[in-house]
Amino acid sequence: GMDADEELPYYQIADAKKLSNTLTKKLEEYNESNARMDLVLFDQAMEHICRISRIIDTPRGNALLVGVGGSGKQSLTRLAAFISSMSVFQLKLTASYGMGDFKTDMIGLYQGSGVKGQQIVFLFTDQQIVNEHMLVYFNDLLSSGYIPDLYNADDKDNIINAIRPEVKAAGLMDSRDNCWNFFIERVRKNLHVVMCMSPVGNAFRTRCRKFPALTSCSAIDWFHAWPKEALISVAQ
Repeated sequence: GMDADEELPYYQIADAKKLSNTLTKKLEEYNESNARMDLVLFDQAMEHICRISRIIDTPRGNALLVGVGGSGKQSLTRLAAFISSMSVFQLKLTASYGMGDFKTDMIGLYQGSGVKGQQIVFLFTDQQIVNEHMLVYFNDLLSSGYIPDLYNADDKDNIINAIRPEVKAAGLMDSRDNCWNFFIERVRKNLHVVMCMSPVGNAFRTRCRKFPALTSCSAIDWFHAWPKEALISVAQ
């Protein structure tokens, strides 16, 4: 769906030509203000954009995109987020990036989505798993929204105090529990995790088994091999 003044940019587009024109226009807009993406919007790519848009436009909507590297998972997510006016967050890995940095990044995402109420897409790939313990965080975030070792008591107090006025404004009793739950609910509603994973090798299978929320609390979109027409259109 497309009109800028609409609250939710979402309605049914019945024919492929119109969808193609709309998405092409959006891609041009994206490229005006961001690092340029040269995407070829063949039919399969457009279907993925529609799927990803549908997932992230849903409260608590999280996606698991499964496909080999280079199949377009990240680029199409960026375009879908742009169409929904959501910001995209990606980890900036350095040689020394570790769990402490990851925790800081997560706290920032919780602050943005929970306290400030921003709609954020957290775009994450299996290439960025520098420590398997990161997946414990994702598992908690996806299943309940609560990550036990993210906040110490002081940080928790700060959040409760920051959100208290809004809890009151919503007509709720501003007890500590209510404030905390209000915050967590808001994170779950506004922070959309899009995980890009490759099915090649054993790692993906093992991770899905160890961290069940990756598959049970997300919508899965499979990026299959490109059809012949796609390969030809990209080559041209």
